[in-house]
Amino acid sequence: MGRFCYRRRWWVLGAWLLVMVIGGAAFSPLFGSLALNKPSQGMESNIARQILTNEGDYYDKLVAVVDGGDVRSAGAVAAMDRAIDDVRGIGGIKTVDDPVVSADGTAAQITVRFGKMPKADKKQVLEDVSDRLHRVADDVPGAEVVIGGDEPQAQETNTTSGRDTLRAELSTLPIILIALIIVFGGLLAALLPLIAAIAAVAGSFAMVLLFSTFLNLDSTVMSVVSLLGLGLSIDYGLLLVARYRDELAAGRAPDEAAARTWATAGRTILFSGLTVSAALSGLLAFDVPRLQTMGAAGISATLIAMAAALTLTAALLGFFGKRVRPSAKAIARESRADSSERGGFARLARFTQGRPIIVTVIASAVLLLLALPALTTTAKLPQLAGLPRDVMESARAADVLQDKFGVAVQPPVVVVARTGPSELDAWAQRWRDDPSAPRARPSASTGDNLSTIAFDLDGDSQSKAAQEFVGRVRADRPPGGESWVLGDAAVIVDLWDKTTEGLPLAIAIVLLSMFVLLFLMTGSLAVPIKAIFMNVLSLGATIGVMVAIFQHGFLSGVLDTLVVGGLSPYILLLVSAFAFGFSMDYEVFLLGRIKEHVDAGEDTDTAVRRGLQRSGRVITSAAALVLIVFTGFTIADLADVEELGIGLFVAVLIDATIVRCVLVPSTMTLLGKWNWWAPKFLRPFHDRFQLREHEAPTPPRPDLELTGR
Repeated sequence: MGRFCYRRRWWVLGAWLLVMVIGGAAFSPLFGSLALNKPSQGMESNIARQILTNEGDYYDKLVAVVDGGDVRSAGAVAAMDRAIDDVRGIGGIKTVDDPVVSADGTAAQITVRFGKMPKADKKQVLEDVSDRLHRVADDVPGAEVVIGGDEPQAQETNTTSGRDTLRAELSTLPIILIALIIVFGGLLAALLPLIAAIAAVAGSFAMVLLFSTFLNLDSTVMSVVSLLGLGLSIDYGLLLVARYRDELAAGRAPDEAAARTWATAGRTILFSGLTVSAALSGLLAFDVPRLQTMGAAGISATLIAMAAALTLTAALLGFFGKRVRPSAKAIARESRADSSERGGFARLARFTQGRPIIVTVIASAVLLLLALPALTTTAKLPQLAGLPRDVMESARAADVLQDKFGVAVQPPVVVVARTGPSELDAWAQRWRDDPSAPRARPSASTGDNLSTIAFDLDGDSQSKAAQEFVGRVRADRPPGGESWVLGDAAVIVDLWDKTTEGLPLAIAIVLLSMFVLLFLMTGSLAVPIKAIFMNVLSLGATIGVMVAIFQHGFLSGVLDTLVVGGLSPYILLLVSAFAFGFSMDYEVFLLGRIKEHVDAGEDTDTAVRRGLQRSGRVITSAAALVLIVFTGFTIADLADVEELGIGLFVAVLIDATIVRCVLVPSTMTLLGKWNWWAPKFLRPFHDRFQLREHEAPTPPRPDLELTGR
């Protein structure tokens, strides 16, 4: 493939330019088509939401809060009345309620309900209504008007997510370029992985736009494809360009260097792409469409990143390969017979090999210590707590409604029933003596033979008490027709049930695929078991750090993170899958080099030292660049994106340092020859289907071919 793309570079470049144009054009309409982060389809809570959306007007509303000033004054009342009359005259408006004044007289709320209309029309109507209501503040001294409600919150969430993604990419790409220049010592070599990364992200955006035509995607998808597209593309591009320069330093011609690079490092990247995809495939095992969509988007981004690295990078080397020269120092280093035994990583390996038991115990203890907070993990959807108040007006409106009107915008329990409001009110009376002390709001008709009633509870809306109340309500539903329970507590109950149901299959898929792929690469059963064990240990440490930051608030001030009192189950599963994938990515990079030396007849200790010296700089450089990518997402405004960015940052940092550079050499030293053990009956299977690297054959010299000697 490397030689093919190298020689047909114009065709390959043209194809990727087309992909980049399509992906760039998809960015804006893609964010316009995304939905608010909401519960997954297939769960009772979401079925209720869909029924309310399709048949009722429960979510088709906007709430304007006039906060501050004397809202009871004649001038304020007149200003609000004029605004209400103007809003009623806007096309598409169904009803506008009269102002409701708070008990302390310092705020008033105006509720506007929309009629059914296309999404694009609703967006324009929302802008017109918001603009008119905001102008009330001009006529009420000391007042501020904030707009809230489901629809404004959905649009603000998508806008904020798009801004987070764009800011992360634009802020990190220049830093990545500078870092690549330092790594390669030249601008041209540094540009090649970056160009491939940009192409991969553009291709991922185009793929997600295609998904959005038949799937209900949310804003987190964009962060997922950006993280994976940038991170993996840079990893792969760095590995290829570094190996290509090594081949040039060994004295090979550019086209031969490209062919040998793709026969070795290219195979590693192909294998890495498969392992990362296998790790993400575990998300497909959950009967939660949002997770399945994330998994599919992640797998697509991984495969596109792999394709960009293997094809576009080769084409770019066809254009500029002669100018991507290694330095004189690198050539001199390559010419030394003991080059693989000298250097910082070889010394580090030699140090760990000299005291493997102590190093293994200390490194494992550090990881277990970091993992301790994971024992206190609480599953919690960020909801309003995960929305930034400084950039999202709808979140501030929700706070005012809660503080001054005692109205929870997202009540813990809502019951939807095909019955009338009076029947629903009568049914709600039976819960007056419930242990959770629920307070029922007056029921309301929200559609044809469709009514809702909300229950407020003391404490957190996703607390254990609220979840238990959901169970009791579902066991004793309103009489008559169909009914459904939704709300924060119902969502977390449904999600937990779906997660525990799919978790065994997801774990089996990931572990089995990792085991098979690593066996096909190494021919060993010990290596896959050891790799999986270390990745689980690393993942536990990552989750422990996330719990400490987002649940307990550790370093939240320094990191400027939102403390939401728990971890989102969605993000927890995403970080687990992605972190496992990146860990296997670096495992493959290192094992590929070690296996080369083992296949060349070297003993395991020597192969580990030389493999780590050869790949250590590439792995740490790749990890450093990926950390830069993830840093851009750690400064996001949305809690979901923050959790994802920080979680993956910690995972890669732990894996590229403690695991890859310390635990791998020490444990492989302890295992010795048992590293490569496998039952005899599996050897024919490995020999037939092995996925290990192999060197491209060296073309015969013309003089030998002519003479037949």
